[in-house]
Amino acid sequence: MSIIHPGAIDCDIHPAVPNLQALLPYMTDYWRDTVVQRGIDALESISYPVNAPITARPDWKPEKGRAGSDLERLRREALIPFGTSTAICNCLYGVHLLFSEDMALGYAQAVNDWIAKEWLDREPKLRASIVVPLQNPELAVEEIERLAADKRFVQVLVPVMGEMPLGKRIYWPIWAAAERHGLALCIHAGSSYRHSVTGIGWTSYYTEDYASNAQAFQAQVTSLICEGVFSKFPNLKVVLAESGFTWLPAHLWRLTKFWRGLRMEIPWVDRTPAEIARENIRLTLQPVDGPPSAGAFERLMEHMQSDELLLFSTDYPHWQFDGDEVLPPGLSSELARKIMVDNPRNTYSRLTETVT
Repeated sequence: MSIIHPGAIDCDIHPAVPNLQALLPYMTDYWRDTVVQRGIDALESISYPVNAPITARPDWKPEKGRAGSDLERLRREALIPFGTSTAICNCLYGVHLLFSEDMALGYAQAVNDWIAKEWLDREPKLRASIVVPLQNPELAVEEIERLAADKRFVQVLVPVMGEMPLGKRIYWPIWAAAERHGLALCIHAGSSYRHSVTGIGWTSYYTEDYASNAQAFQAQVTSLICEGVFSKFPNLKVVLAESGFTWLPAHLWRLTKFWRGLRMEIPWVDRTPAEIARENIRLTLQPVDGPPSAGAFERLMEHMQSDELLLFSTDYPHWQFDGDEVLPPGLSSELARKIMVDNPRNTYSRLTETVT
């Protein structure tokens, strides 16, 4: 097994809504009646098709039901083996697929209340992300304000591909609310599928779709920096979940190079993009897209110019690694501790606050 440090903080696990009936008790009377009368099916995450092999590791996939929908299995498979002290729940339910802003809010509220009652109340090691209806920034802020007093919610969750780049000023009220309440912003792999997942049109296969997420993360990093999000909200931490991370050094080098020649266009970006990223952006470990050898991974870390960027994650129950080798080979004990404990603590201010 890889070096495991006691007190590990898992920054990306995925409790799954088992079925639509599980959410009905957490909906208002209006939305419950609407869902039942209209015969609306569950909003399964099409970013992770149920039968796609990477959706669940074989030994984490139950014979019946959805992987990740059983708390006791999560304890046994994701918390105990890795000495996890805290795990952050990112519920990938299809709220962002809806075109109705009001319905999206209704579903988001139900998902958040379901997470709080069925997971956080039953397992003190768990924390969660606030699912927001990104279709309407005003309603997204309303949902953040509704839940902000519950310190078990530590970040705001949005998909990497939606209507428009996340640096756009229309979204700034959401980022302002997150910063005001000490919440990180988690940008997770996935899409609302309003637009093609690539810049050259729609793909044919899921393999293309999944791999294209890295391109979207690069575009969002560029948008957040160039639009001035971190100049306006300097204390906002952005976590890129399931983005991979080997692309970051080359992308920041290229972005910084062109910033030097075009900085007059964006004067609010008063530091190099690489400096801003090292201060405000973090990336979850899984899926590890790094080189297989310890020496090559060390060189990659040198290129990243920081040992504070990576956050431990298992991505439970997705199939991103085999067995218990959740960390890349050859990590020093010091670096393993930073990834598993110190970096998450420094990213999520709410993890150090007392939960009542």
